[in-house]
Amino acid sequence: MTFAGRTMTVAALAAVVGVSACSTGGTPSPSSSGMSFFVTSTGSGKGADFGGLAGADRHCQALASAAGAGGKTWRAYLSSSATTGAPAVNARDRIGRGPWVNAKGDLVARSVQDLHTANALSKQVSLTEKGGLVKGRGDTPNQHDILTGSQPDGTAFAGPEDRTCGNWTRSGDGSAQVGHHDRIGLRDDEPSKSWNSSHPSRGCSDEALRGTGGAGLLYCFAAN
Repeated sequence: MTFAGRTMTVAALAAVVGVSACSTGGTPSPSSSGMSFFVTSTGSGKGADFGGLAGADRHCQALASAAGAGGKTWRAYLSSSATTGAPAVNARDRIGRGPWVNAKGDLVARSVQDLHTANALSKQVSLTEKGGLVKGRGDTPNQHDILTGSQPDGTAFAGPEDRTCGNWTRSGDGSAQVGHHDRIGLRDDEPSKSWNSSHPSRGCSDEALRGTGGAGLLYCFAAN
């Protein structure tokens, strides 16, 4: 190869390196962005049984880590019911103070108050940790039911009725409160449009969750 040819090869390589460097400094990919919110791309594989709140948090953390965002402390947006010797836990108290953005940098909510009053959640904003859309009403299959166990203000339900599938330890009988990530339901009313408190599930198994339009998915928030 001639010297001129070698010079051209080096120049070409330098150009490639330059493009790579520019790409690194340009628009971040979902995995390297400041993502602080996502809907899980997968469920537990055992319906609503995550092994409790701690297990649900580990599920969020693992998915975030796989997407390159494991440097944050991730929490599942789930409430739990009071038990003997343990008070109820409110989802709104577990997720930090905000603001939160999705994998593409779109603002989800500026604060806990904003999240529960005037948030931007929708099918287009409620992306997975990979930056993908979650199927909603009108898609096959519909997976818009997201587990929360919460009332519209993000607090746990009081009283004897279980809305948390045994505080996220059951995959058979029971029920869990869900929200609609796409804000669409069977009617044009507030529960149908609620992202976090639309209706109870038919049961706690994967089959039962699919029966009302879900896949055992969670909302995950970076708490720090």
